[in-house]
Amino acid sequence: MELTTDFKNKVAQALLEGKKQFSGSDAAYARTHSIHTSVFSRLKGGETTHLLSDQQWFSIGKRLGVTLNSRDWKTAPTQVFQMIEEEIVFCQTFAKARIFVDDCGIGKTYTAKWLSRNRRNCFYVDASQSKTKHRFIKALATAIGVDDKGKYAEIISNVKYYLHVLPQPIIIIDEAGDLDYAAFLEIKELWNATENVCGWYMMGAEGLRAKIERGINHRKVGYREIFSRFSEKYSCIVPVDRLEKQKFYQKLITDVLTVNSVQKELIPKIVNKCLIQQDGNIGGLRRAESLLILNNMQNG
Repeated sequence: MELTTDFKNKVAQALLEGKKQFSGSDAAYARTHSIHTSVFSRLKGGETTHLLSDQQWFSIGKRLGVTLNSRDWKTAPTQVFQMIEEEIVFCQTFAKARIFVDDCGIGKTYTAKWLSRNRRNCFYVDASQSKTKHRFIKALATAIGVDDKGKYAEIISNVKYYLHVLPQPIIIIDEAGDLDYAAFLEIKELWNATENVCGWYMMGAEGLRAKIERGINHRKVGYREIFSRFSEKYSCIVPVDRLEKQKFYQKLITDVLTVNSVQKELIPKIVNKCLIQQDGNIGGLRRAESLLILNNMQNG
């Protein structure tokens, strides 16, 4: 892997911009990206040469959404984006917790990552990459800037304490339905330890709803308590009615393509292909992006 100087400079700039949204120390912020404090200090001084391996530059760039690709999508204020942002602002401001469950491909993850980069003390954890209890707590520790090395009990204790130190933190747990039972139970412990101090926001598709409802119905320990702490409801935005659902997706995809300066005559074609699927399902934003790529290749 060989990365360009331009890419490394963009990653360095994104790192420095990200620190503005982090209330902790430089050392804690450096830990969120698994780099040494001295390295971050030198980055602040304008250095980039021989500080990190290409793999480190790549990993940090991926986490921060840095790209040199012209297909880098601009953020559109879609209905999905606005609803998730409003709920996260509420949870962060008042230290509350909510669950957002809805269709795949509507921009949930994109919105969560964007907010974690642009809101102060807003942290993102991808549960699909940290399904077990130990991996989840280590991922959470890294996200907020706590050392993830050492005994499990010490790491989770430090996580709880640090969330009390940071002003108005909020944790976004994406793909929460992927957590195994032991990891899912840790959410209850973390919520109890940070009540009225930290906001929590779980996101997922129907698998998350099914996981919680199955746990409640089978009276498994923790599920009823977690659901209660997360406002005892699921937020969602995609209509159930087929016609209304089509209208929703039509507007969603059109809004995103328009903001990203896609040729006006091309937008209806992509939208229609997304709305009409052989398996009967409506294609979302991932489908729209794939169709746009294919069109560009055919006309490039």
